[in-house]
Amino acid sequence: MDERMVRVIGILIDSFFPLLKAGLMFTVPLTIISFFLGMIVAFTVAIIRVSNFKPLLAIVKFYVWIIRGTPLLVQLFIIFYGLPSIGLTLDAFVSAVIGFTLSVGAYGSETIRAAILSVPKGQWEAAHALGLSKSQTLLYIIIPQAIKVAIPPMANSFISLVKDTSLAAAITFTELFQVAQQITARTYEPLWLYIEAGSIYLIFCSVLTILQSRLEIKFGKSGD
Repeated sequence: MDERMVRVIGILIDSFFPLLKAGLMFTVPLTIISFFLGMIVAFTVAIIRVSNFKPLLAIVKFYVWIIRGTPLLVQLFIIFYGLPSIGLTLDAFVSAVIGFTLSVGAYGSETIRAAILSVPKGQWEAAHALGLSKSQTLLYIIIPQAIKVAIPPMANSFISLVKDTSLAAAITFTELFQVAQQITARTYEPLWLYIEAGSIYLIFCSVLTILQSRLEIKFGKSGD
């Protein structure tokens, strides 16, 4: 084993726990907070669109159109670097949360809306025959069924969000990938350090994929 390879192995060993720590302390919380808030936005937008609530319908459609039609990185730059020009300065974490929340909300709203619309119309008719109002039908009959349909795609969105948080490095938020960049700047070993960072993301996503499979099995059995 040559001297350079020994050096690389040493760097990888030394950098593993700092990268893992950054992932656990910053990447994971950013993912969870953004996804939770994004789901609130997504559910609200989906309900407005399904119920055809005209006072807000045009606004939420415009929001979904803008977010889905522009790159997430551009949105993060506008929030973090652009807003200070009009006197609104946010720190990197808040900017990242806002950016990821808006993204999850827009894409998630389409998933939830599709799940609600996938419930057979006969369910609405049966609930109406029983004397339930539209809101009661939605809350007690339609949404529980729609949740089961929405779980797989929403779980995929959560896993994708774990990887997307690496974009927060571009607005100076010190998450896993930002730490990898900092170590690379000191060691000049971008190939191996970025592979190591990617491996940690892979570990996180693999664990989440296993949990997703178990969740789908659980809900699948409960629906039998």
